[in-house]
Amino acid sequence: MDKWIELVKAKMSELKVTQEILAERLGMSQGGVGHWLNKRREPGIDNMNRVLKALGMEFLEVALVIREPVVSEDDEMPLAHKYNPYFRYPVSDWREPAEVRDGELTVYNKERFELTDYHAQGAAFWLVVVGDAMTAPSGISIAEGMMILVDPAIVPEPGKLVIAQWPGSAEATFRKLIEEGGQRYLVPLNPTYPKALYTEECRILGVVVQATAKF
Repeated sequence: MDKWIELVKAKMSELKVTQEILAERLGMSQGGVGHWLNKRREPGIDNMNRVLKALGMEFLEVALVIREPVVSEDDEMPLAHKYNPYFRYPVSDWREPAEVRDGELTVYNKERFELTDYHAQGAAFWLVVVGDAMTAPSGISIAEGMMILVDPAIVPEPGKLVIAQWPGSAEATFRKLIEEGGQRYLVPLNPTYPKALYTEECRILGVVVQATAKF
């Protein structure tokens, strides 16, 4: 709710739309709009979307979100990045989802895009989870069908969820990178699957920074 209010107020300021003008666009009283923006009343999803539409923005979606923590840079972040949660990244495929050429990562299958509020540091891309290797009995669990956002610019440190690709394999794999006894492993969250020894030959395409399941 707080984020929605910040987003709406920032957009109103940008467009120089007053509460009176917004209320007129919505066909309601200024007092009603003021109750929402001052948190005296909480609008439902439909009304929140009506306000966004009246300000020329996309609809909200209800989603379960698991995200990588991001260091706040509110003071230096542009207003559009701070309050507008929409960034568009391509949905790739597990078979050769990306390729590194001359130090630059190229993402394929740029026919479909999905929106997120995550501002990526690198050439981020989405993948749709296949199988139950990352479905855990407790804690963080990434089920089949969920979408994961991969940021190639994040350092793949132990404890991170990563997308890796073994030499000679056309398909990437989704695992958790851990370190035990000075050695690194790629471990599934589902304990029924085996872990794999991580070697320098294995290429990590990026770190999973967000996972969503739409309802």
